[in-house]
Amino acid sequence: MAALPYPAIDPVLFELGPLEVRWYGLAYVAGFVVGALVLRSLARRWRIRLTDDDLLDIVLVAVIGLVVGARLGYVLFYGAGSYWRDPIAIFAFHDGGMSFHGGLIGIMLGGWFIARRKGVSALRLFDLGAVGAPIGIFFGRVANFINGELWGRPTDVPWGMVFPGAPGGVPRHPSQLYEALLEGLVIFAVLWALSRTRRPEGFYIGLMLVLYAVFRTFVEFFREPDAHLGFVLGPLTMGQLLTAPILIAGAWLLWRASRKGADKDPGSAGGTDGPAPAKAG
Repeated sequence: MAALPYPAIDPVLFELGPLEVRWYGLAYVAGFVVGALVLRSLARRWRIRLTDDDLLDIVLVAVIGLVVGARLGYVLFYGAGSYWRDPIAIFAFHDGGMSFHGGLIGIMLGGWFIARRKGVSALRLFDLGAVGAPIGIFFGRVANFINGELWGRPTDVPWGMVFPGAPGGVPRHPSQLYEALLEGLVIFAVLWALSRTRRPEGFYIGLMLVLYAVFRTFVEFFREPDAHLGFVLGPLTMGQLLTAPILIAGAWLLWRASRKGADKDPGSAGGTDGPAPAKAG
């Protein structure tokens, strides 16, 4: 069975004494940096009154919410039993194990908190973040590919690859790259193109969630289920079950945005979000 050679890239980018800089960690940094730039650009495009200091605070809270939520989500959704036996392993971030679904919950809780502190609509803030988030997903899935993890199911397609850590030594779908393309680049391209117009709050986060749910559900049919879980409900995986509420939430947000109608023109009076700036005294 023909297969493409898997590019065996060292997961460690470089070492500085005892410190290892890994591609996976770099992916998180790159995702947040690019996401912050998108956030800043859209805040100005939509004329939302957020200073650079405000945006920095938002990004810092997002980092904490995402990392904590993604780790706890993985522990609860994918490996609760093993972590009960060895709770210290919860803090072993270097061993991997991050859940998108948990990260989504964490970053939204953090976003709701910081939105209240900054006097901005939480949904509007989620809209800003939704446009940049797919870039982070893209970098993360590429890092999964470099790590040779989360591989796909056996296949005979010409682009199948034999992943060194996968059982059987057979070609498999490079499902990490499918996710990087669909959940990352495609969703970003769609949202960025639409973001030229500021739409009712909740529209962009709703669309992002719907597109992610559709693409993730699709790719899960090509991705090998977690070995310790397998299929959890007939042919469905844990990833597909956890994605169903995301689809429902996204569809509800889109319906809500459509009910609100067109937003005011950002250039008109009242077309900004956030507290009015203080008058010079």
